[in-house]
Amino acid sequence: MLDVVVLFFLLGVAARLVKSDLRLPEALYETLSIYLLLAIGLKGGIELSKQSLLTLAPQVAACLALGFAIPFALVPVLRRLGLNALDSAALAAHYGSVSVVTFAVAASFLQRRAVPLESHAALWVALMEAPGLIAGILLARLGSTGPAAKINWGELAHDVLFGKSVLLLVGGLLIGAAMGEAGTAPIQNVFVDPFKGVLALFLLELGLVAGGRLAELRRYGMRIIAFAVLAPPVLALAGALVGAGLGLSLGGITVMATLAASASYIAAPTAMRIAVPQANAALSITAALGVTFPFNIVLGVPLYFEMAKRLA
Repeated sequence: MLDVVVLFFLLGVAARLVKSDLRLPEALYETLSIYLLLAIGLKGGIELSKQSLLTLAPQVAACLALGFAIPFALVPVLRRLGLNALDSAALAAHYGSVSVVTFAVAASFLQRRAVPLESHAALWVALMEAPGLIAGILLARLGSTGPAAKINWGELAHDVLFGKSVLLLVGGLLIGAAMGEAGTAPIQNVFVDPFKGVLALFLLELGLVAGGRLAELRRYGMRIIAFAVLAPPVLALAGALVGAGLGLSLGGITVMATLAASASYIAAPTAMRIAVPQANAALSITAALGVTFPFNIVLGVPLYFEMAKRLA
């Protein structure tokens, strides 16, 4: 049975397909995204305040390594599919980074089934946001002798490390870790209780956006659609193996697999626009948001849960 928040996403897709005039104000979309990033960061930070940082060191190293390795694994595949070096690197960077909304859907899926999850899982999201982007940029530079090889690394580092998604997520983590459960109690009613309702509204908007991009899929052909559907389960298996190797719980392995399978459509497009402006941005966002995101939240998360059950 589908989670209720996934049905909101499907409602958005259906509204776009029937050419409804349903729209969410752009300012509301921005507000919802800020709320979700802060809420996820705060929750992870609160639980992080209860942990020993030394015991988390293996997880930190594994998250950074996994995020950095994924683009290197994907670029040869994309080159064989006929993409040029820059488009391959940019698209691989989207898949090396992560989707915080897909993480939220996976956490909701586990909560609905009363499956325990490591309370500091939001830390994994923050750690895996940037390494894939850096790897994609390095691959683009290695594969280009033109303007893409010349990158303003200072501007890029500022955008990756202090862009909205990373700043809010890490900021929430730090605030939650510094204040702990008692210190954040006065804002629990704002950032904890309404979370799932806000996530449902955000997924409604993403459904509208994804539904509007379905027509673009014909432009890129079946090879890109096949990649956007087949790559996530393979990446999820790699993430699940990493999670099992770290000794994570069933819920933790599921989330690690989901993060590995997810593709960024917030941080990655911004970073690639600065670092690899010659790459086809529409191709990457259509694959990540138009195909992989719907696949993951409708079919992928339950699949990764079953995968985790066999490894836990």
